[in-house]
Amino acid sequence: MKSVEEFERVPLGFFPTPHEPLPRLSEALGITLTIKRDDYSGFGGGGNKVRKLEYLMAEACKTGVNVVITTGGHQSNHARMVAAAARKFGMRPVLVLRGNPPANWQGNLLLDKLFGAEVQFLDPDGYFTQIEGAMQAHADAAIARGETPMIIPLGGATPLGALGYVRAVEEMAAQLAPSQTPAPDFIVAPTGSGGTLAGLHVGTRNYWPETQVIGVSVSAKADWFQPRIAGMAQDCADLLQWPQRWQPDDIWIEDGYVGQAYGVPSDGGIDAIYKLAQLEGVLLDPVYTGKAMHGLFSLVELGRIPQGSRVTFVHCGGSPALYPFADRLLEQ
Repeated sequence: MKSVEEFERVPLGFFPTPHEPLPRLSEALGITLTIKRDDYSGFGGGGNKVRKLEYLMAEACKTGVNVVITTGGHQSNHARMVAAAARKFGMRPVLVLRGNPPANWQGNLLLDKLFGAEVQFLDPDGYFTQIEGAMQAHADAAIARGETPMIIPLGGATPLGALGYVRAVEEMAAQLAPSQTPAPDFIVAPTGSGGTLAGLHVGTRNYWPETQVIGVSVSAKADWFQPRIAGMAQDCADLLQWPQRWQPDDIWIEDGYVGQAYGVPSDGGIDAIYKLAQLEGVLLDPVYTGKAMHGLFSLVELGRIPQGSRVTFVHCGGSPALYPFADRLLEQ
């Protein structure tokens, strides 16, 4: 068996991030709720992708990459942080984003521009059939220029990237140990591409085996996520030479909180944004964390997270996405 520390990574984030109680919200919900503040990871505007990129960019540096290509939605935190990481190591970022060219470059799109990323937009309806070919075309063009490209998949969701969230669970366990605080009964996190959840599953199996991990989908249905995350967790554990095994049914995904579509704010998500801001002074976003917190509220209301439970919410960042949706947020 290996330790996560045996894998090469480049330091990007400010770790450990805070693991804070939310006392006013806990009282309102009837649970003991804490929040893992990976929105404070710092680099490139912060967020959960920093942990993955520490491993993925180590691989890019080792192999002499000078063009980094990735994809995401209009307000992709992942794309923004890949652009920042590429620039830190003298590489050129190329982002292939789902959506039409914007009238105004706001939120993460503005930050993509500040990082000097080359941005290509794909029509939303054709995105899923075109994306692999579009990224490969950029890679082929880079090779033709004598450059060395690297394609990072959606969300940095790879077994290597998932090591970042194995390390996050190890980090949380170390934060709770001095006060002898018990492990949470549940960890709740937004799920957009599956890499964060895969790492959480591997980490909890090793450090907190009684903790249940709940992914609240912000995009796809549970039956798409479950085999994907189970396979990624398995491959990540295999990297570590850990003996855990997963089946799709082991992966708990709630897919009823997406709303109209990925990247489109939902009423419940906006309500959750207001509630966190006004009870705890914590900013969520309308694409990822607001929808996930809405899911957490609903699971408590339905009794699927029982009263008195210890729950940790993983804050995956995303506050730049508040600003493009200002008009929608102010409607509610």
